[in-house]
Amino acid sequence: MKYRRLGKTNLQVSEIGLGLWAAGGDDWGPVDDRDSLAAISRAFELGVNLFDTSDLYGRGHSEEVLGQWLKGAPRDRVVIATKVGLWYSAAPPNGYVNKEMVFEACDASLKRLGVEAIDLYQCHVGWNENVEVFVEAFHDLRRQGKIRFFGLSTDNYQHAVHFNEAAGGMDTLQLGYSMIYRGPELNALPYCQVHDIGVLTRASLGMGKLTGKMTPETTFTDQDVRRVWRQPERYEKFVSDLAKVEKIRPLLAGSGRTVAQLALEFVLAHPAVTLSIPGAKRPQQVDENVRASDGAPPLTADDLHLIDEIFGRPQP
Repeated sequence: MKYRRLGKTNLQVSEIGLGLWAAGGDDWGPVDDRDSLAAISRAFELGVNLFDTSDLYGRGHSEEVLGQWLKGAPRDRVVIATKVGLWYSAAPPNGYVNKEMVFEACDASLKRLGVEAIDLYQCHVGWNENVEVFVEAFHDLRRQGKIRFFGLSTDNYQHAVHFNEAAGGMDTLQLGYSMIYRGPELNALPYCQVHDIGVLTRASLGMGKLTGKMTPETTFTDQDVRRVWRQPERYEKFVSDLAKVEKIRPLLAGSGRTVAQLALEFVLAHPAVTLSIPGAKRPQQVDENVRASDGAPPLTADDLHLIDEIFGRPQP
C-alpha cells in the first residue's frame, strides 16, 4: 500500500481507503455486520488506514459497526473520517441549522464510534445554505479537541469554494469522481490543488458500474439506491455506461488488472487526488480494490488517451 499526505494536514493516508456506506445496511441491499467487520479487518491488514462513514448511513449503524471494530484496533494507526448529515432533523423549520445541532450530532458520533476525537469531520451533502454555521461549529469542535481536521462532502463546486473561503481554508473535499463522472476535472480538482485541499474520491467504481460485473440485466433490491437505474428514464444511461466499460477491457490484457482496479488507478492518477474510498461488503472486494495501489503497473499516456476516447473529457 502506498500513502499520501492528506492536503495541508499532517495525516499520511493510504491511497485506497474504505467507504462504509453499505455497512449502514439500509441503502445497498442486505449486509451482515459480520461481513462488514471482516471487510474492515481485511482492509486494515492490507494497509488501509482511513475508514470513511457518516451518521446518515443506517442512521448511525455504520458508525456503530466501525466503533465495534475499533475496540480492538490500534487507535493511533487508524484515521477515522465521518460526516454530519443531521438525519434526526433532515427538514428543520425554514432549513434553519444552529451550532448546537452540529455539536449534538458530533457527540452522538463520538459515542457510536467509541472514541474521544474524530480525525476528519465532514459536512455531508445537502446543507449548502448553512455554510457559516457548520464552519463555526467545526472550529469550535476543533478547539474543544473533539475533531482534528474538517472538510466538506459535495459535488457542488460553488458550495466547496464558499465553504473553503468561510472556513479560512478547509482541510479536505470529498467528491464523486470516476471515468464515468469527470466533471471535477474542470474546476474542483484544480481548485483543491491550488489551495492544498486533500481530496477523497467516492463513487470511483461508478457505484458498481465500473466493476465489470454488471450487465443490462442486473437488477437491484428495493433497499438498493441503484434501483433507480432500472427506471425507463435512466435505463438508457445505465446501458450506455456499461457498454463503455466493455470497450476498456483491451486495457486489461496482460496487465493483471481488473476493471475495478483500472477505475481506481484512473482517479489516483490525477495529481489533485489523495485517495479513493471504494465501498466493500466482503473481504474479497477489499482485496481487489487494494491491488489498485500496489499491484498493477502505472497507467501510460496511451492508456489515458483510450479512456478519454471512450468516456470523453468533460466539457466546460
